[in-house]
Amino acid sequence: MPGPAAYPHLAAIDSPADVRALPEAELPAVAEELRKYLIDTVSQMGGHFAAGLGTVELTLALHYVYDTPNDRLVWDVGHQAYPHKVLTGRRDRLHTIKGNGGLAPFLSRAESEYDTFGVGHSSTSISAALGMAIADELQHAPGADPKAPRRHHVAVIGDGAISAGLAFEALNHAGSLETDLLVILNDNDMSISENVGALSNYFARVLSGRLYASLKEGSKKILRRIPAAWELARRSEEHMKGMVLPGTLFEEMGFNYIGPIDGHDVGGLVKTLRNVRNLHGPQFLHVVTRKGKGYAPAEADPIKWHGPGPFDPDKAVIFKEKSSGPSYSQVFGEWLCDMAESDPRIVGITPAMREGSGLVEFSRRFPDRYFDVAIAEQHAVTLAAGLACEGMRPVVAIYSTFLQRAYDQLIHDVALQKLPVTFALDRAGVVGGDGATHQGAFDLTFMRCVPNLTIMAPADENECRQMLYTAVCLGAPAAVRYPRGVGPGVAPRAEMEALPIGKAELRREGRSGLAIFAFGTMVQAVSATAERLDATLVNMRFVKPIDAALIMRMADRHEYLVTVEENVIAGGAGDAVLEVLTAHGYARPVLQLGLPDRFIEHGTRADNLTAAGLDPASLAAAIDRWWQPRQQRA
Repeated sequence: MPGPAAYPHLAAIDSPADVRALPEAELPAVAEELRKYLIDTVSQMGGHFAAGLGTVELTLALHYVYDTPNDRLVWDVGHQAYPHKVLTGRRDRLHTIKGNGGLAPFLSRAESEYDTFGVGHSSTSISAALGMAIADELQHAPGADPKAPRRHHVAVIGDGAISAGLAFEALNHAGSLETDLLVILNDNDMSISENVGALSNYFARVLSGRLYASLKEGSKKILRRIPAAWELARRSEEHMKGMVLPGTLFEEMGFNYIGPIDGHDVGGLVKTLRNVRNLHGPQFLHVVTRKGKGYAPAEADPIKWHGPGPFDPDKAVIFKEKSSGPSYSQVFGEWLCDMAESDPRIVGITPAMREGSGLVEFSRRFPDRYFDVAIAEQHAVTLAAGLACEGMRPVVAIYSTFLQRAYDQLIHDVALQKLPVTFALDRAGVVGGDGATHQGAFDLTFMRCVPNLTIMAPADENECRQMLYTAVCLGAPAAVRYPRGVGPGVAPRAEMEALPIGKAELRREGRSGLAIFAFGTMVQAVSATAERLDATLVNMRFVKPIDAALIMRMADRHEYLVTVEENVIAGGAGDAVLEVLTAHGYARPVLQLGLPDRFIEHGTRADNLTAAGLDPASLAAAIDRWWQPRQQRA
């Protein structure tokens, strides 16, 4: 990083203890430097940007008031946690974030003791923080170790993440307990910014103060002896709060609601957090921030600046990666628009992934048939099931990793009822910079065991388009899984044709006695090796139903077989091939290649493939090592 001259305060902060040692009056200057440092650093390497700019003051105040890491600070998702990483000893490594061997893209317990809970998927913070708080209570119960340190527990969750069912399940549980827990809602929805001002901040300070708390508790003890008066007072308090504050819902769930408070007034945040720290029971602090704060282009368009690549901070120009053609997400988006033009039954659904899934154009052209259900994967799938019940043809655009969160709905609400829902599984396989929490490593394994579900894996862009069309034409549950980024460059044909169900494609017929069954992206990855070894190459296309007849025909003609897939080996597509061979009495040596039995960390997609041994060079070497000794014996 630049020297102390550029960031005099920030350069002296190596841990939150250094933050707590500062006079409170210096915190605004630290916030200004921290925001500038984020702009200067993220502009060089890209990363999650706008959310972090919005949490600078909140992060400073939390580490200033609470004794981290002894006090447990649990962040949700991690998009908003770049300032937290800077203040917790990782300042000089921030430029490595999301890169191979660099800082994790989100929060990681393995990376820092200040990262109390690993995240990547949203809406987990309240559950995790509540679990930690309950553990603290149990560790200080009568007979427990008297030396165990007491802790405060804070969950920070965004207004997008709190919409998920998991967050409300946790709120419902926490509100029924007397456990000390602070939930902070980081609300960066600009539509409520007008609620933030002197009056709102006044209420926040008053409602978090000791005087209000002591009067409230004292009156409760007296009024509880007079049931009618107690009920009137309770309802009156909630009614008065509800008239001036948007916290009635959280009060009804058992929380003491405080706020909204200006999330960019670091002094006000410190005062309020100090007050809240001394309160008992579940507390809910509503903090209003501005996503992209301090960088005008990000304030104006926080979606565009959510996770940009490298950019020119002065000109606000994001440098675009050179592309050899349309991405698979773009192929999907164009296909969906084409289908919607010709079929009024087509409906597009996404759980908060409009941009990433390629649905921007569809949302503009067909707004009445586009549903972004926010971070609610379970609801997205069952909503699709309901639409399908009434004759619509819903298409759920969802990342492979996020479908994991709706597995019960996939089985119970769609597959069991044989409903015609199409799943467009983006980011299937390794994804690159978002790392272990986002790798689409498991979908073939967890979908293949589900009855009534057809599963396809395209080898190129045109095959992706045709498979999506095939899925909708089926009139039954179907999934098409495709990777992040671009394909081998096969231009999608405008005309669409349904593929024969469960039929593979023979790409090359060799004479060496070796046959390679490749699924999806791996067809291109092993094509040169098949050519060099004079091996037969099969583009399997369908994972379910698998082409059993072709597999047996290949086993009749070849002594040695290889399966290769961009999915974990356990229970994956290769196992489907083995099941056919075993069921029909074939005893052939089979080499299975796929993602290893470990989590693949962050880096580029190319880094991930190399780490997994699925890049063309590693695949060639693995097949050679296995094949050459057998070829010599033959």
